Amino acid sequence: MIFDEFFDVIVIGGGHAGCEAASASARLGANTALLTLNLDLIGQMSCNPAIGGIGKGHLVREIDALGGIMGRVIDRTGIQFRLLNRSRGPAVRAPRAQADRTLYRIEMRRTLEGTPNLCLRQGLVTSLLMEGGRVLGVELQDARRMGAKAVVVATGTFLNGRIHTGRQTYEGGRAGEPASVEFAEALKRLGLRVGRLKTGTPPRLDGRTIDWEAFEPQPPDERAVPFSFSTDHIRQQQLNCHLAYTNESVHAAIRANLHESPLYSGKITSIGPRYCPSIEDKVVKFPEKTRHQLFIEPEGYATNEVYLNGFSTSLPAQLQQELVSLIPGFERTQIIRPGYAIEYDFVDPKELSPFLETARLKGLFLAGQINGTTGYEEAACQGLLAGINAALGSLGRPLFRLNRRGSYIGVLVDDLITHGVDEPYRMFTSRSEYRLALRHDNADERLEPYGRELGLVGDSEWERFNQRRARLARASALLKECRLRRSDERYSICRELTGQELGDSLTLAELALRPRIDAELVMSLMPSSASSEFSIGDLETALADHLYAGYLGSQTAGLRRLNQHDALNIPQGFSFRTVGSLSHEIVERLERARPESFGQARQIPGMTPAALSTLLVHLTGSQSISGASQR
Repeated sequence: MIFDEFFDVIVIGGGHAGCEAASASARLGANTALLTLNLDLIGQMSCNPAIGGIGKGHLVREIDALGGIMGRVIDRTGIQFRLLNRSRGPAVRAPRAQADRTLYRIEMRRTLEGTPNLCLRQGLVTSLLMEGGRVLGVELQDARRMGAKAVVVATGTFLNGRIHTGRQTYEGGRAGEPASVEFAEALKRLGLRVGRLKTGTPPRLDGRTIDWEAFEPQPPDERAVPFSFSTDHIRQQQLNCHLAYTNESVHAAIRANLHESPLYSGKITSIGPRYCPSIEDKVVKFPEKTRHQLFIEPEGYATNEVYLNGFSTSLPAQLQQELVSLIPGFERTQIIRPGYAIEYDFVDPKELSPFLETARLKGLFLAGQINGTTGYEEAACQGLLAGINAALGSLGRPLFRLNRRGSYIGVLVDDLITHGVDEPYRMFTSRSEYRLALRHDNADERLEPYGRELGLVGDSEWERFNQRRARLARASALLKECRLRRSDERYSICRELTGQELGDSLTLAELALRPRIDAELVMSLMPSSASSEFSIGDLETALADHLYAGYLGSQTAGLRRLNQHDALNIPQGFSFRTVGSLSHEIVERLERARPESFGQARQIPGMTPAALSTLLVHLTGSQSISGASQR
């Protein structure tokens, strides 16, 4: 077969999955091409201009620890950094950053263009070239043929994409860009199981027409927490976001116009992300709520465009304008870009191996929304893994996998290939049974040695890692060595803060387990030299290690107990709504699947370890009571 060009690896798609795949593949030494519809839109943030969040921020930290690039790019282009869940335990805290959308895209392309072994190419792929059950390359709409030993497909929402705004429906991968129709049909011809999913986006507003005084500012953190372990400080200017709320007038107008929504008129039949519902869904499914929170988020330093987070909609553009105007502060606000919904094809991820390679065609890897996920971070971590394995395969090296015990990336892949999806998959900390050990701040300890072994972590990053590991060891030792005594100046302060008697003496490690004791206070109780030995961030990690040490053993025992009850019977007609603490979502899944045993319940997509534990306690308790009654 004659090719116009030949590469070790071809990556199709320049979104977040494609960028990570191409970068990883090239840096592992594979001659790589990133092939996309529009080179000017590499790294485009099609929806929310932000990276991170609960579960998602953990993924970005893991990507960085393995040697990926998303964390570094957002650290250079973020305009508001916040650590979420500060008031909760360290395991569920997560970094999030608002991005300058344009600068993020520019920085991502600059990063890729500076990567050795990586070529950027523009074009529309129409089909795969194959022979003997193995992929050989791709054919483009302009008749070019590109050969490759491996191909990574990271096409996002472009496969048979169809956009909906009110009664208007048209083909598109996202607003203003064409759908990939021929290539979608080519994948179906391979025999891959294909389904349809939906996602959506809110309107963008003209910031010059907003009455900013009407909204509550949401400032950035004073001490920004970066995503990359190689970033010491965030130096660029930080901006405020603002909080807003819908009201009964908005809700009434939506209810009166539901027939205009393709979600409720029957035009859209596919399932969207449960955790990012449209404003129409919020009003219909939560009729008791008199308002819904919105976030007004700037899209960058040099633009007036504002993202209205929480107001995703596919209602007609004119109606969107009317609804926005009903919110105090938005009376004169103009919409720059209306929101819309988009339906697209995805491939059943149960078609994939743990390496994200298809079973039907050797050398073909899938990553991102094509696998049924939603979100930039979920896409990026798949792209990283697929790019690593495409490169390793093309170079004749053993493939690489992660397990769910050691990473959220492993949880995501295992969930996808084992259970598949019945709605767009989003990462949450609750999805991991090992979440106490999978913190955002220890991702380097868990994964950086893998990145080093693969060849994605360079000498300078490895040296930083070893220095940090030494600092953490020193901090941990000091926590156990230093003591707070009754005679110390700050003893009474600590006693008042905790509201507890502290005894005559206790170690700082023991003190840190008491309520309302933070890292800053613990640092002040250490020798003065400690502040020059390690940072507050280092101390927070050491404290978290100490905090969870005692829980991890009981967590393992609890998981073992879960896995031993698969044969436990669930009575016919059992009402899952009677089980306290189960979320509405989990009850829906159980009622729909009607499992006959606990083992079957464990296999339902989306069942969290916490929900399974609750169900197990209820079943074992109720069956014990039933047995006693019969006796």
